[in-house]
Amino acid sequence: MPGTVHLSPRHDHVFLGAAHAENERRTWIVIALTATMMVAEIVAGTIFGSMALVADGWHMSTHAAALAIAAFAYRFARRHARDPRFSFGTGKLGDLAAFASALVLALVALFIGWESVMRLVQPVPIVFGQAIAVAVLGLAVNLASAWLLREGHDHAHGQSHAHGHAPHAQGHDDHHHHHDDAGHGHHHHAQAGRDNNLRAAYLHVLADAFTSVLAIVALVGGSLYGWIWLDPMMGIVGALVIAHWSFGLLRASGAVLLDTVPDRSLAEGIAARLAADGVEVADLHLWQVGPGHCSAIVSVVATDPKPPAAYKALLSGLPMLSHVTVEVNPPVAVA
Repeated sequence: MPGTVHLSPRHDHVFLGAAHAENERRTWIVIALTATMMVAEIVAGTIFGSMALVADGWHMSTHAAALAIAAFAYRFARRHARDPRFSFGTGKLGDLAAFASALVLALVALFIGWESVMRLVQPVPIVFGQAIAVAVLGLAVNLASAWLLREGHDHAHGQSHAHGHAPHAQGHDDHHHHHDDAGHGHHHHAQAGRDNNLRAAYLHVLADAFTSVLAIVALVGGSLYGWIWLDPMMGIVGALVIAHWSFGLLRASGAVLLDTVPDRSLAEGIAARLAADGVEVADLHLWQVGPGHCSAIVSVVATDPKPPAAYKALLSGLPMLSHVTVEVNPPVAVA
């Protein structure tokens, strides 16, 4: 059919994040740390008859479960990256995992908030010395875990990722450019380049560390000044902050799952480059197919049409534009 661009020869659709394997490895290490601490707290609490220890241990189990979701998502995405059942690869699986993880985070916030309100209404006796020791130990484990995941997050933003596809001649191509030739850099494209799966794991660890800090403050205040109410009040503060993080993660991962435009400046850049060549952009679809990878389908109208490859060449160098399909149409005559 005239004006229709046919698909190119078969090629890969691997759109995993820049440091996928490294982030997967870090997540498994953090799971090991969290699970060890969780088991230690539950066992010690049972032996020494401390409900606070047992409760904190089970609280950590929810974070361990969320971290497991992240780790298995990395593993599944890697193993099935070239599975033809997935039209655009498995790059978005991390966002699905992040969405599920954000729901777990919301439940954790709800549980902490409810428990805190109950303790305000009916205060429970606190063994301050033991509780402070546990909180400090938990904080140390969480800070080590947060450092591991944060370093992975920074590493992911500092790398580019290329798969080395050969150019295709029929208007369907894969580009792997992560540096803006106009000098905008990563700053303007942080949202589309973010690994939400790693962010979810990081927020779970951070939430645990944050609650540990609040607990230490509350316990020290309670032991020094007898402010028993400070412990549940800090719990409510922690619940509100964690709920806020959860909502942010739900929005970010949900936006990717719903194929919202990941970067307006990238969409504008595509339209501007094509318009500068004298063609009209009739239709433009831009969505994220993985961390740092965007796909575009562009339909252009040209009085003097060129091969699709020429229009693809105009778009080369745009950051994160990894997969491009171009459709060229002649102008429609108006009767």
